[in-house]
Amino acid sequence: MVMALRAACKPRISGGVALPDHAPVSLWDVTALESAPGAQDTAPEPRVDLAIVGGGITGLSTALHAAQAGLSVQVIEAGRLGEGGSGRNVGLVNAGVWMPPAAVRAALGQDRGERFLDLFGDAPRAVFDLIERHQIRCAATRTGTIHAAHAPRAMADLRGRHDAWEARGAPVTLLDAAEVSRLTGSRAFHGGLVDARAGTINPMAYCRGLARAARGAGAAITTGCRVTGLRHDGGAWQVDTPRGPVAARDVVLATNAYTDTLWPGLADSLVPLRFVQVATEPLGTAGADILPDGQGLWDTGRVMRALRRDAEGRLILGTMGRLHGDADAGLTRRWAMRQIGRLYPDLPPVRIESAWDGVIAMTPDHLPRIHQLADGLYTPIGYNGRGITTGTVFGAAMARLLTGGDPDDLPLPLGSPATAPRGRLTARLLDAALSAHQALRAL
Repeated sequence: MVMALRAACKPRISGGVALPDHAPVSLWDVTALESAPGAQDTAPEPRVDLAIVGGGITGLSTALHAAQAGLSVQVIEAGRLGEGGSGRNVGLVNAGVWMPPAAVRAALGQDRGERFLDLFGDAPRAVFDLIERHQIRCAATRTGTIHAAHAPRAMADLRGRHDAWEARGAPVTLLDAAEVSRLTGSRAFHGGLVDARAGTINPMAYCRGLARAARGAGAAITTGCRVTGLRHDGGAWQVDTPRGPVAARDVVLATNAYTDTLWPGLADSLVPLRFVQVATEPLGTAGADILPDGQGLWDTGRVMRALRRDAEGRLILGTMGRLHGDADAGLTRRWAMRQIGRLYPDLPPVRIESAWDGVIAMTPDHLPRIHQLADGLYTPIGYNGRGITTGTVFGAAMARLLTGGDPDDLPLPLGSPATAPRGRLTARLLDAALSAHQALRAL
């Protein structure tokens, strides 16, 4: 199994963009217990209530909830389901957003901010409820996640987050260095914050499970079919594809970080940020002390690291930046081996089994968006690395809106995309800086 996985993953280790072959996009693609849906290469439905562009978590959550509410739904995915950010995710099901509660209220106002915090504080439950309801086999754990202090000074921020969430009744626990060492098996962290609402999943398996449930509710899903045009003819939206057009009352663009030129200017509202991950071979008893309770972790560093184990006991380490080389050689492998040695100096030598990267859609204020691009045309976008929960709850919110819901009940006010200030320049500078940081940390 190990050698097969190495061989299967190796062709995909070239940079996080969709390739024409069927090589795996990540470890999650290979190890998912949910079967990959068969090729849906038939023509899409010619007329539906709702057309969804993008077959990731957002698009499939929207499809599931809209179909359950009685809409006819067509999902159109350019590649395979989960081929973008959904199948490349770290798999942390976190509550809230990057911003602490006070910053959310300051950005959205008291009333809207409180509603947003309630919704996103409860977002992991929405994910795990869907997993249970539809029996999605995605290796779900519900033992929380750890926000770990990379330096002593970071504890002040974690203490503030703890106090703010605890005041809202959230099950959060502040850890000292000894406690976080016990939970992680590493002496590298100076404390941490455990959020018991959170957990981990195999994100590709979750995506496939949502697709299975959406099809069961009546949604049509077409894969390997890129949308080539989008226009309104006065009566309906016309979604052009190589397999024929789709006429739809409403359209949701569910492409997030993988948004292209289908709607002019939309991609320029984001700052794309690469995130790379490497996975070891299963560690067996040698890794028994690493995250023994099954939590996932991300740290407080400016160049954030993520850490977790999968269901087979692999150690998965991630950081901001792109993939350089592959699992067998190159800068990223050297970085990973050095980091593992620093985090777990007593661990015997391990082998890197697979590596991959993907793209995160960042926004200038670290808050997601729901844009109304035109009458009947919407896009939830800009998830800032919280794709599992945001995609799930935004999909449900879009379905409510499109079945007669009040726009004021959306998690965020409907907006219009604005070009991110110096977005393309920022993306290039970040890419260069993160590559340099990876090289420095590989020494």
